[in-house]
Amino acid sequence: MTTFVLATANRHKVDEMRAVLTPLGVTLLDRPEDVAEVDETGETLEENALLKARALVEATGDAAIADDTGLFVDALDGRPGVRSARYAGDAASDDENVTKLLDELRDVDQRRARFVTVIAVAYPDGTEFNVEGELSGVIALARAGDQGFGYDPVFVPDGDGRTLAELTMSEKNERSHRARALRALGEELARR
Repeated sequence: MTTFVLATANRHKVDEMRAVLTPLGVTLLDRPEDVAEVDETGETLEENALLKARALVEATGDAAIADDTGLFVDALDGRPGVRSARYAGDAASDDENVTKLLDELRDVDQRRARFVTVIAVAYPDGTEFNVEGELSGVIALARAGDQGFGYDPVFVPDGDGRTLAELTMSEKNERSHRARALRALGEELARR
């Protein structure tokens, strides 16, 4: 099956997913507006992604794709981790989350971090699987760039002196954690 309904309504994520998956022959349908956000009550990225994918299958009857992404910072014992989107509070903005992260790392020299994206697929027949993509790097001292979203303005991938927010969309879609997970998804779908 190459058509899936998306669990996310985040336009940035939708654009990234379509940019990578459409050339692979995958059709992505927008999440219906009447489907509510799913509470991310899981303890792991995998659990949250599956919760969202299952909820969309139940709501629509269609196969669904959901993702969950976390930023894991070594000096913070892996925080913000699974709570990355809610790091500064349940209704926190991207800017508030980044501000909290930079404040916590103010006097920290070791700023190693990694982004991890888990993508879950759920089918109406109960079949499920997930794939993962990871990107290692460091947390910058200050924001830079105006592309991307979330922690992109402060995450500098290994091998590049620029933050993810300083990369063009095509550059980001070649190397980001989400792009890696999406390519792994394309490979898995091709095997099925």
